[in-house]
Amino acid sequence: MEELLKIAKNKGVSAEVYALKQVSDNFSFENGEFKNIESSKSSGVSLRIIKDGMLGFAYTRNLKNTEELFNNAILGVREKVEAHFEFPFTDKVENIRTYDEKLEEIKNEEIVEECERVINELKKRVKGQINIFSFKSSSEINILNTSGTNLRSKRTEFIIHIHINFPNTYAGIERMLLSRSFKMVDEDIIQFVSSLYNAGENVVHTKGGRMKVLFLPETMFVLLWRLLSGSNGMSLYLKETPLIGKIGERIFSEKLSIYNDPLNEDFVYSTPFDDEGVPCRRFPIVEKGVFKNFFFDLYYAGKTGNRSTGNGFRSGFWGGDPIRIKPIPMLTSIYIEKGDRSFDELIRMMDRGIIVAGQLGAHSGNIPNGDFSIGLSPGIYVEDGKIKGRVLDAMVSGNIYEVMKDVIGVEDKVYPSFLGYYPSILFDNVSVAMK
Repeated sequence: MEELLKIAKNKGVSAEVYALKQVSDNFSFENGEFKNIESSKSSGVSLRIIKDGMLGFAYTRNLKNTEELFNNAILGVREKVEAHFEFPFTDKVENIRTYDEKLEEIKNEEIVEECERVINELKKRVKGQINIFSFKSSSEINILNTSGTNLRSKRTEFIIHIHINFPNTYAGIERMLLSRSFKMVDEDIIQFVSSLYNAGENVVHTKGGRMKVLFLPETMFVLLWRLLSGSNGMSLYLKETPLIGKIGERIFSEKLSIYNDPLNEDFVYSTPFDDEGVPCRRFPIVEKGVFKNFFFDLYYAGKTGNRSTGNGFRSGFWGGDPIRIKPIPMLTSIYIEKGDRSFDELIRMMDRGIIVAGQLGAHSGNIPNGDFSIGLSPGIYVEDGKIKGRVLDAMVSGNIYEVMKDVIGVEDKVYPSFLGYYPSILFDNVSVAMK
């Protein structure tokens, strides 16, 4: 990798090298039975260059010919993409824990045994189809550039994801354990998925209309996706967000505070620096309902006259191969501040409403504008503070800049889910359609 930087310097070109090594094991159990294990080992190198103010990009899975990779990046300059930034010099970052060497020592048999233990415990409590996905990975990232940055980070991740399907459907109740170390699934998770499944086992029929709607942590990303789009530096540059000029204004209920917190060691996706070598920091996106910050990578910070917030990551919203993807503005450690209500209390506060336990069509609606329209998969119906069963063919729709102003209560615990850690949140006066 140092050879690439030497070539670039000799040619009078600025360069950044991103190298990734990853080893992972995927475990799947379907209908309570072991299905398979898939193991993978991958590595690769990405090269970005700035030549005459223009960006070039190339990547390889096998760095045998550094000259060829460099020349491929030079070819990319022909696309005439202006850089508007320089590769930063970073010599100091926060020293945070992102790696547990003991996870690499855990044998696959131990993970299989734990998944089977969870399945056997759930079989005692539910009649539904029990599916479990587990994932163990260890990765190493190295970022170097011609400005003098040389950063390295090792990371581990362990997941056990539980999903219990209702009969003859893909809809079900889910929750996951997420850790950087090997851990056993605790009773709280098993109790939650089994009790909510059993409470929603019967199908009920009711009318739609405006009612209270409780989003679980597992479905909060439907709303957060719209907020991420609105507060993204790319959207600011393209003028595709209703949040232009709204910094310092109240956009949500004062009960909502939403942070990006990549330095929190309690969060598995914590990281001291982003994929461009910029130091990460904790900052609020929304604080007590007030919009506080847009977030930027180097490219869109330069395009808008701002500074990078340390949020340049090689990931699409639904993931992707980091080696092949250029950095974009992205949040990876979102945290919604917990409230003061237990989950049971939130249910008791619902005279008539729906629990959004799963969703279909999260991509539907005008995302930059904050609109959403999702199918419930499943939707759990609540009346007079008690769960009555689940509804079929139901939808929830609205706009986050309206729905998230009307918060009744926020759960007093947070749980890992897509892109962060969230509580359940109860909203009022949300449109629910029933077939």
